[in-house]
Amino acid sequence: MTILLTGGGSGGHITPILAVAEELKAIKPDCKIVYIGERSGKFASLTKEHTAIDEIYTIFAGKFRRYHGQSWIDRLFDVKTNALNMRDAIYVVLGLVQSLRLLRQIKPNVILLKGGFVGVPIGLAAACGRRPFMTHDSDALPGLANRLVSRWASLHATALSAEYYPYTVTKIRPVGVLVEPNYQPVTPELQKQYKHALGIPEDAPMLLITGGSSGAERINQAITKLIDSLLSEQSKLYVFHQVGKGKMSVYSNYTHERLRVVEFLKPMYQYMGAADLVVCRASGNTLAELGIQGKAVIAIPNPDLTGGHQLKNAQRLQEQQAAVVIYEKELNNSQQHLFDAIVELLGDRSARKKLGLTLQSITKKGAAKKLALLLLEIANKKQDVQTQDFTTTAS
Repeated sequence: MTILLTGGGSGGHITPILAVAEELKAIKPDCKIVYIGERSGKFASLTKEHTAIDEIYTIFAGKFRRYHGQSWIDRLFDVKTNALNMRDAIYVVLGLVQSLRLLRQIKPNVILLKGGFVGVPIGLAAACGRRPFMTHDSDALPGLANRLVSRWASLHATALSAEYYPYTVTKIRPVGVLVEPNYQPVTPELQKQYKHALGIPEDAPMLLITGGSSGAERINQAITKLIDSLLSEQSKLYVFHQVGKGKMSVYSNYTHERLRVVEFLKPMYQYMGAADLVVCRASGNTLAELGIQGKAVIAIPNPDLTGGHQLKNAQRLQEQQAAVVIYEKELNNSQQHLFDAIVELLGDRSARKKLGLTLQSITKKGAAKKLALLLLEIANKKQDVQTQDFTTTAS
């Protein structure tokens, strides 16, 4: 049995795929798992280093750039964006040709499209070859890539219940957000172990800042403006900041013995588990990881993503009082609101605990295993059909 997994564009699409791959190998060790990613993708090393992936291929892929809140007039005269979209349309065609060839070569029993623009040519190729595939959406609003190929999907696995998604209701399977098995509820003792592993005092408060695997420029800028005051006021605080690839210069020449600045944190579950408070984007994957661990979160949603899916995630958090939400427009003129929120939560253990438990209570568990079982169910049906066809032909 061969199962094809694909997704890309960010680490947030790839790490969930690895969680599914692990579950598939645990349930059916003899299955062959193939990954197809974007040619020259920034996070290809994540799959190359993982033992559950048996084969890796890459294809051309292109994205359709558009920005939440941008008017049609602005889009029409956005020359740079339109030029990039025209170039990437060619990449999609090239990727489709490559995908058609690869699917004939690999002959997958089932395909998972996790999201990201690399899934479009593969989904179209699967539809052309009548190969079953399944999508997964981590946010309250499905991504464009999955929407483009949704009509041909066998099933749609989702993070939330059916009312959030424009898919055929009978095809929706709410499983939750895909999270690696290393993410577990963090007890006080486990948190101390994580802090010890990171080389900081077990009783020292720790703040983690992450804008995702690619970083977040506006969060980075806000933190650099308040970091000196924060470390001065919080004399025992340690700060770990994942700034994103190529963004190390954001701090210029500023250094501090209790500040750790890195491009990409690995293993992230350890840094999240050690943290007393996390400042992050409102992506479905990040929130699910922190929810399983039971962490207090200050979420700053990205307002520019298409459809405003992080804004929808943040609205849900606010409605359920599961996190403190600060919007980017509040950071445009001053970082004081963010500074005050950080200081207040660092000084209030009971408030942090309440936020963490609430986020944990609304986070579905075991999503990767549920999705792996759905994939195997589809794959087994495919095998049964192939066996019946062979028997009929032979007779």
